[in-house]
Amino acid sequence: MNKKIAFFDSGIGGLTVLHRALQQFPEEQFIYYADTLHVPYGPKTADEVRGHIYDAVEAILRENVKAIVIACNTATSLSVKELRARIDIPVIGMEPAVKPAVEMNRESGKRVLVFATALTLSQAKYNELVSRVDDHNTVDSIPLPELVEWCEQLDFDEDKITDYFRMKMADLDLNMYGTVVLGCTHYPYYTAMLRKVLPAHVRIIDGSMGTVNRLQQLLGLSEQHGVWTEDQITFLSSSGKSEDLDNMKHALQYLQMSNL
Repeated sequence: MNKKIAFFDSGIGGLTVLHRALQQFPEEQFIYYADTLHVPYGPKTADEVRGHIYDAVEAILRENVKAIVIACNTATSLSVKELRARIDIPVIGMEPAVKPAVEMNRESGKRVLVFATALTLSQAKYNELVSRVDDHNTVDSIPLPELVEWCEQLDFDEDKITDYFRMKMADLDLNMYGTVVLGCTHYPYYTAMLRKVLPAHVRIIDGSMGTVNRLQQLLGLSEQHGVWTEDQITFLSSSGKSEDLDNMKHALQYLQMSNL
């Protein structure tokens, strides 16, 4: 039996990364594990979240997997170093795409706006990343905790979400920004709504492409041609509830229909 590639997140956010992997490697087999018993991670303490992550990874390792993608910026910042020391298969993490965003704006002098969870923004890993790449102090950060909760509820109400974005950015001069970084894997579900609020020149990026490219490099995968099907994915959750598995499938279908 071919070994599978596992994707892990607290909830359905990591499906935005899996979706990109499915498009790039439609002949691979995947596992998607959501820690639905403990989502969202953002409001919890770092120690609580680490415990949940280690329990989830232990469950994943009981499956026939050849790599684990930690498809969650918060989980990566808290645990990826320790997981790599413990596990003898590749562990691929994520980080907000601050470096490419800064490089995109270097010539224009525009600023970078990062959206992430409060826990991600509070971690040394994030602050070290910004310090390393933001040599002209152009990066601003805003936590958007409500988006994770709405996403988990499959709440994609356009009026509510666009009003929320406007409220969160009300004090900013958006013309000063060249790029918005989506630093939580839940946030890309709302890209189209965010686009309606931002000036046309502002680019929106996330870390999923870099993560999938790193997965390709570590596993020596070749880009494949074909169409993926849901049969290639085994959905698992810490709750084991059928409604949680159904939510994952519906969320993936939403991504596919929205061309995200």
